[in-house]
Amino acid sequence: MSEMTRWIDLEGAVNARDLGGLPTRDGGRTRFGRVFRADNLQGLTSADVRLLVAELKLRHVVDLRSIAEVQLEGPGPLTLVPEVRHHHLTLFAEGGRHTDVEADVPDGIDGERVLPWAGRTLDEELRVTGFYFGYLRDRPDAVVAALRAMALDAGASLVHCAAGKDRTGVLSALALEVAGATREAIVEDYVATGERLELILKRLRGSSTYRDDLDSRPADDHMPRARYIEQFLGVLDDRYGGPAGWLARHGWTDGDTEAMRARLRD
Repeated sequence: MSEMTRWIDLEGAVNARDLGGLPTRDGGRTRFGRVFRADNLQGLTSADVRLLVAELKLRHVVDLRSIAEVQLEGPGPLTLVPEVRHHHLTLFAEGGRHTDVEADVPDGIDGERVLPWAGRTLDEELRVTGFYFGYLRDRPDAVVAALRAMALDAGASLVHCAAGKDRTGVLSALALEVAGATREAIVEDYVATGERLELILKRLRGSSTYRDDLDSRPADDHMPRARYIEQFLGVLDDRYGGPAGWLARHGWTDGDTEAMRARLRD
């Protein structure tokens, strides 16, 4: 892992990085070696497992994949490691046959009500951010439980889904917000996945679980764009006074905030 890039070089995953090294609102930095994010871990090699468990002290894996994904792809090699505790907390597959790689705005979300603009057609920005709000609407329990697992103090934690882009991107953004990272840093982390997008899509197309959903849209449609996460966080600001307000409505406590800050703050 390079502290200059935050990327973790693995043979069996292409979108793994550390949430450390990002600027905070009080002039500090988030802490390295505490919380990682990644794409699907199915292809990890024995060398990858040694790096994560022995060197980086990984002890908690938060798997955001749907039940169908886990059944089709398998739980992954880290489930065989006794030192690592797994937390399977699906955010529900909002669209596609098996996954949320391809999704429309979830049923029941009124785009013009949730996202504060009117007179616009259903464009990619509305589709993606509406889809992110589906996680909060459909599985607030899983969102809160996943953040709590990411904040556990025994060793490092890693959150992942299939691409490490949308579900993982939302949970990483919320964790960084709770830890006091600047909005600019949160956006920077979100869009960093775009640097690896070609590799991510190539990898997922190797699986029948994801291939059809991916190929139903142009590759550029999968790019994580700054305005998507900005709109998502902006609506939480407008409706709940920020992500912390939404979390508080769903059982997140001051103690939870202290735990996340202790994990991610220098």
